[in-house]
Amino acid sequence: MELSHLAFGGKKRTKLSTNSEAKKREKGQHSTKTTSIPTINRNKQEGANTPSCTLHLYNTKHNMPSKPKVALALASGGARGLAHIGVIQELEAQGYTISSIAGSSIGALIGGLYAAGTMNTYADWVKDLDKMDIFSLVDFTLGAKGFIRGEKVFKEMQKRGIIPKIRIEDLQIPFASIATDIANNKEVVFTEGDLYTAIRASVSIPNVFTPVKCNGGLLIDGGVINPLPVNRVKRFDNDILIAVDINALIPYSKPKLPKKSKKEEMLQNEKLTAIMDKWNEVKEKYFHTEQNRTKAKEEPEKKLGYFDIFTQAIQLMQDRITQHTLERDNPDVIVRISKDAGSVFDFYKAEELIAAGREACAKALKECELGKQ
Repeated sequence: MELSHLAFGGKKRTKLSTNSEAKKREKGQHSTKTTSIPTINRNKQEGANTPSCTLHLYNTKHNMPSKPKVALALASGGARGLAHIGVIQELEAQGYTISSIAGSSIGALIGGLYAAGTMNTYADWVKDLDKMDIFSLVDFTLGAKGFIRGEKVFKEMQKRGIIPKIRIEDLQIPFASIATDIANNKEVVFTEGDLYTAIRASVSIPNVFTPVKCNGGLLIDGGVINPLPVNRVKRFDNDILIAVDINALIPYSKPKLPKKSKKEEMLQNEKLTAIMDKWNEVKEKYFHTEQNRTKAKEEPEKKLGYFDIFTQAIQLMQDRITQHTLERDNPDVIVRISKDAGSVFDFYKAEELIAAGREACAKALKECELGKQ
């Protein structure tokens, strides 16, 4: 496995020019004659959550609007990261081309699958899973380094061709996966080497998934050190940088979904109840959480167990790091999804989370005047 370490702050910002031809893109891409007419105008008002920007590219040959290429950074955040799928689908639906991508944890998984051309296959699979199958794909272990091996679900994805056997440098677009080396106290950025290893290392949530040994390091979740890797995505001339934050401390509104029949709703509720009962058993077994249902009914105050405290602490830490990152690297568009959209293991909410990603992306593009007119 070869690892590539990129320097902080090494991104290439959007270049706007009114009288020069765009430089040829790297990797042999041909240049196109474009003229950038007006410049980006960001709203720096105090308290503004989303940058206001205007950027239009015009093809001088036909004098028609042309969408800029997108450098996309995807955050960590467990099952909420299924919203990344919706964001990407919305970008493509609005005519944007993603020219490069970087991600941490679930962001590395979705980003890697997109770069490999299998993201939609994964989306169809995770949406159609029988909800109890989620637990059948979890291989629990009593090891001290984590209570889920993670091999079972990844082997299933490999068997289905969702994670192909491919090297990162052979993907359709440049891709970077972030991991944290706790043995050597450093960030590891995979920009070449085996795609499976890069993704598996990046999703290794501390104390949940077992770490990955690689090149003398012990690798865990990339979200520990860089939850939203906007500084690791490869930049091209005249692209725009879009960051997707799925740990935002904002209210959550459920997206509009196709209405289900009463029978479907009853069946889904029964399955969800079964899932939560099973998950509570797992938490009690591995984390000694207080989930006594009789006691919970008598005491309205919710008690936080080990896992609840751990995940909430991680979320708060990631939010603070993310805010610092966004202030430092100043992306052109920020897509924000509430941390309340789902928990780390809410993969049974795939349809809802993907729809939430589409809605949040459309809203962010509209606010930046980059969406459909």
